[in-house]
Amino acid sequence: MHAIFNNYLITPLNHFSISSLYPLSKMSSLSLVVPSVSLPKLNLSSTKSHKSDKFLGFGNNNNYGFKKLSNFKNLDKGRIFMSVAVGSQTTVDDALFKDYKPTTAFLFPGQGAQAVGMGAQAQNVPAAAELYKKANEILGFDLLDICINGPKDKLDSTVLSQPAIYVTSLASVEVLRARDGGQLLIDSADVTCGLSLGEYTALAFAGAFSFEDGLKLVKLRGEAMQEAADAAKSAMVSIIGLDSEKVQKLCDAANEEVDEADKVQIANFLCTGNYAVSGGLKGIEAVEAKAKSFKARMTVRLAVAGAFHTGFMEPAVSRLEAALAATQIRTPRLPVISNVDAQPHADPDTIKKILARQVTSPVQWETTVKTLLSRGLKKSYELGPGKVIAGIVKRMDKSAEIENIGA
Repeated sequence: MHAIFNNYLITPLNHFSISSLYPLSKMSSLSLVVPSVSLPKLNLSSTKSHKSDKFLGFGNNNNYGFKKLSNFKNLDKGRIFMSVAVGSQTTVDDALFKDYKPTTAFLFPGQGAQAVGMGAQAQNVPAAAELYKKANEILGFDLLDICINGPKDKLDSTVLSQPAIYVTSLASVEVLRARDGGQLLIDSADVTCGLSLGEYTALAFAGAFSFEDGLKLVKLRGEAMQEAADAAKSAMVSIIGLDSEKVQKLCDAANEEVDEADKVQIANFLCTGNYAVSGGLKGIEAVEAKAKSFKARMTVRLAVAGAFHTGFMEPAVSRLEAALAATQIRTPRLPVISNVDAQPHADPDTIKKILARQVTSPVQWETTVKTLLSRGLKKSYELGPGKVIAGIVKRMDKSAEIENIGA
């Protein structure tokens, strides 16, 4: 579901040298200081660059209305090709999207948004229905049947809900495309992001990888997270009615009563009054017991396999790293905001490192939405099952325009 690290910036082409790697300063995270996660410096491994006259498409025939990267209106034309070949190697300026100015955002949900019956509407749109057929071939089972008929406990499992939400969310894009004016809306999107799992959906929508490759990654991600959860007793709980500073104090108080193996931390920074805490089972129980004394309105134990977005998921990282290393990832055609640091990234190697660490890093969704709104976001679309994201956005800004597109 649902810390902050030093990133590395390659200087612009006209000043490029192999030694020109500089750490960016740490981003502050709301009112809570989260332990930083240090990533190794960029490995300048071979990465194919894209010519500006090619579409950065999605799959073989689904371009998702992708615009030419050279026409992306928010990019400084002088920075379009901030990449350079060094021998047989290629590097990309990771700050390519640094100064993005959002007007229309496509937002994709994460685990927990699934519901029995999703996917039914998609069967009325051939392009959307085709995604489920492709998914069945890749997964080796009938995903659509589980989405439409359940049972709920099966759909809710980590290994099934993640690919189900990924496919249904991208099917929702096809549902939108099929309606009058839908293609124009898709073309108008100039930023995208997703909640935890939804980051993979956003990257697929942005052409960073194909539908098929994204589904394979999501399948493995769900399996790896489930295995990590099975290795230790852990859980997640939503704390309703407190700001992040008070939730942190609640976590500190709970941690004083449990061993190191049961420590807890904020895992999802959703919005003021709604934060998720992850950790060992005893630590979560201590949080629940103390919540009222900290004036929390309520706590809600989340129906997930374990303590996502904490060190409890560390066993999943190596499997994700291996899978990502074998996956072709391209520079996205538009900014995709990372859950780890609430920033867009352009360099494929950086994106791979971020996705591998995402499962152990707190989700910076609150900062992401605040930044989008402060930079001038006008309209958002939540594509996929549920209305969790719309609820969060509306809570942060009642006047925000957001529309739900389901499948």
